[in-house]
Amino acid sequence: MKLSVIIPVYNSEHTLGTLVERLQQTLALIPFEIVLVNDGSRDRSEAVGFQLAQKYPNVRFLSLRRNYGEFNAVMCGLNWAYGQYCVIIDDDFQNPPEEILKLVETAETGRYDVVYSHYAKKEHATYRNLGSKAVNWLTSYLLQKPKDLYLSSFKLIRQEVVQEVIKYQGPYPYIDGLLLRITRHIGTVQVAHQKREEGTSNYTWRKLISLFLNILFCYSSLPIRLFMPVGLGLFGLGSLLLLFLFFQWVIGPDPKGWQVVTATLIFIGGIQCTLLSVLGEYIGKSFMAQSGQPQYVIKYNSSDKPL
Repeated sequence: MKLSVIIPVYNSEHTLGTLVERLQQTLALIPFEIVLVNDGSRDRSEAVGFQLAQKYPNVRFLSLRRNYGEFNAVMCGLNWAYGQYCVIIDDDFQNPPEEILKLVETAETGRYDVVYSHYAKKEHATYRNLGSKAVNWLTSYLLQKPKDLYLSSFKLIRQEVVQEVIKYQGPYPYIDGLLLRITRHIGTVQVAHQKREEGTSNYTWRKLISLFLNILFCYSSLPIRLFMPVGLGLFGLGSLLLLFLFFQWVIGPDPKGWQVVTATLIFIGGIQCTLLSVLGEYIGKSFMAQSGQPQYVIKYNSSDKPL
């Protein structure tokens, strides 16, 4: 199997059939499969998915018992995808199916494990573009993502990397975060981006905030480590203030009571934050050990090559 196209499905009964037909036409010369994952849709998407699986031999349809979220649906699809390359595409036609060929062509150069799409102009709503910028900034600092890399939902992943991604068994998968843990062989290709053909985006402010918090607390121990510089800063400031007040008490005039209390509280607060940062390091190490982050991922092993 050359290619697997994974489509997370949510309330897309009117576009799903057309999307699958376009994929059948566009990828007719490539051995491929389509993996549809219904993420608890409230419309007739489940019935449409069953019909498409019966109509096309290369369509696999999976339906989840409730709405788990886009990343969870994608993880489900990756577990059932067997192509050499796995492409993830949304069900709203904002990414034309024909652009998949650009991703495959870029991947076949052999230089990349992952190929992301990027757009000359994004046709998302303003609030979603702002949310994307916030997530982009956060991942750049927490996950060491290259600042010029746009983490698009429309991307291609090699099967070898997919096998590493699906090792994650936690309830809060963030596909891009997992990919950045595994590889830095990442390419990009510019593709067209169209306005949504029907309905409204499923990305609400609530989901964007949830994604932001998921990245912040599930894929990095940086928030815990912030206690260390804060604690050391308060400890140093409190020490200097107490030292200054001591000399003032020696040479006069006597410091005021509120000054001593303030300096003491800053000093004690610094000690507490520093101790919390030490405790946080133990918690952070334990958290990262349980988060599914691999020790290493081998790209090539010469022993696999026949002698």
